[in-house]
Amino acid sequence: MTVSERFRAAMRGQPLDRLPMVEWAPYWDQTLQRWYTEGLPAGMSRYEVQEHCGLDPVYCVRTNPLGPGFPAPPGHGAGVMAEEAEYDELLPCLYPPNDALLAALEEQIAARGRGSFVLWMVIDGFFWFPRRLFGIQRHFYAFYDHPELMHRMTADLAAHSIDLLRRVGEITAPDFVTFAEDMSYNHGPMLSEGMFEEFLEPYYRQVVPVIEEIGSVPIVDSDGDVTEMIPWLERVGVKGVLPLERQAGVDGMALRRAHAGLIMIGHYDKMVMNRGEAAIRGEFERLLPLMRTGRFVPSVDHQTPPGVSFQEYQVYLRLFEEYAHLGAQAH
Repeated sequence: MTVSERFRAAMRGQPLDRLPMVEWAPYWDQTLQRWYTEGLPAGMSRYEVQEHCGLDPVYCVRTNPLGPGFPAPPGHGAGVMAEEAEYDELLPCLYPPNDALLAALEEQIAARGRGSFVLWMVIDGFFWFPRRLFGIQRHFYAFYDHPELMHRMTADLAAHSIDLLRRVGEITAPDFVTFAEDMSYNHGPMLSEGMFEEFLEPYYRQVVPVIEEIGSVPIVDSDGDVTEMIPWLERVGVKGVLPLERQAGVDGMALRRAHAGLIMIGHYDKMVMNRGEAAIRGEFERLLPLMRTGRFVPSVDHQTPPGVSFQEYQVYLRLFEEYAHLGAQAH
């Protein structure tokens, strides 16, 4: 099987030679800087590091609705606007064509061949994007203070995302597409189901069918505990979630029992990776029953942190390969 074929088969719950071996969001800059001092050849891109480590490479097309001239926020979590007039002023630097990104994708396919990598496309979600503009605090108030503006912004985003999806679809079909959202934390969703229905659901219903139209799979990327919101996502046609953060209390097997067809990516607790081989193996053992249910791609439940040495990561990779074969036995 090619890398792409294996990944798609895993998402469908089909028979496999082994489970995919991916790091869906590699790597912290600090992690790589450490590893360069511990034996990793310097100067590699994140993509090249994956290949060097024997992983199935993941190539990410991260689209951006913020274009040239968009002002830098004054700090983390801060916004750049507070009302509709400011949104109007920002429009000239919003919703760019992303031409260079699509050209790079074509070059990647020409250089490597489409089957040699997992193609992951990212679009801004309808919770994430207004937060980027309003900032964290003003975004929450905007649901109440500026509901019409919130709808206008997400409608504009939906139109932009649909255009980019169809343009990518003319080049190739991504193996999966994620909505960047981060709309949950360790106690559950950051918004109510009613707010989801009013402010997000109409736009998911516009974009999800286009993802499927171009031959891809819609998945939501949200940190924290996503358990409560999964029925909301399934209702709008979303097929999966990632990264299933263990530290937030997510229980993958409980999700499988409740949602037989749910695609899950991640769920390997990154906090055990510097605790020795027994702990690393123990986490794979915890995930093995879930691996054998299908439609699950194990991966670090966020980027491998800089507390993990390159030697410890190599232990993780060796065991990952072992369990990738064990986890495919039931398929």
